[in-house]
Amino acid sequence: MKLTPEQRTQFDRDGYLFFPGLFTPQETQNLNDAVPELYSRREDFNVREKGKDAVRTNFAAHLYSKPFAKLARHPRMIEPVEDLLGEQLYMHQFKINGKMAFEGDVWQWHQDYGTWLNDDMMPTERAMNIAIFLDDVNEHNGPLMFIPGSHKKGVVDAKHDLTTTSYPLWTVDNDLIRQLVQRGGGKGRYDADGHSVGGGIVSPKGPAGSMILFHSCLVHASGSNLSPFNRVAVYLSLCAVSNHIRRHKRPEYIAHRDFTPITCLPDDCLVKDYPVDLPWKDGVPATAMQTSMEPMAAMKKAA
Repeated sequence: MKLTPEQRTQFDRDGYLFFPGLFTPQETQNLNDAVPELYSRREDFNVREKGKDAVRTNFAAHLYSKPFAKLARHPRMIEPVEDLLGEQLYMHQFKINGKMAFEGDVWQWHQDYGTWLNDDMMPTERAMNIAIFLDDVNEHNGPLMFIPGSHKKGVVDAKHDLTTTSYPLWTVDNDLIRQLVQRGGGKGRYDADGHSVGGGIVSPKGPAGSMILFHSCLVHASGSNLSPFNRVAVYLSLCAVSNHIRRHKRPEYIAHRDFTPITCLPDDCLVKDYPVDLPWKDGVPATAMQTSMEPMAAMKKAA
């Protein structure tokens, strides 16, 4: 899937592109059907909400679940990012975020590249995110919020929040959020139907199967889900191969260490059977849990 010149211009301006209903109901259902079994596992790769049993994030399903292994090589996601970065990609992170009905907690304001830089020593922001809705996303079930154009600021100051939720995050303080939102249009305005038109915060909403592509420096967040509607979404963090991480501070199920370029499957891979590797189908290897604060060059030298 190639981007049009207009889409490339929009991405440069806003830092994201939204593709409503890009995946068919059958494609989306085939993915959704695999989620309950993944969430049921009592494994380190399932991070649960603070003080609750609901899964907040399932990591690395593409290494042990065939439907998600196929999704990780889907051309509708890989090709636009290759087009924008002008280079082959590897999978830096793969997660299924479950903002479950009544229990899904907030994701604080942050840039993803801030975490990848501070924790993983990713050299530059030559990495992007893809989000695929597995449920309908509406204003009630904790949709993503973006500050359009905030990626233009590059890496902004952040603090390591270890307490707000069950997952540590490098977060952006409220004063800077106010400045970015005001610069982006403030409260914005509304049309005759009450829909937001412009403004410093946008929140893409749409049916299951919709996709968002967004810059790794785009400041974003999401509120808690107080509704009776689940909001499960898959996130692929795709990084240029030359920009691979330089430190293994986090377990491999969070920050991957295989920098092999992704090879796409055919476009119908979610509804037809294609062979895929599942290297963790028999369990997460012990080496995936090993971490180090040393840069990779130092680790290789010591070995």
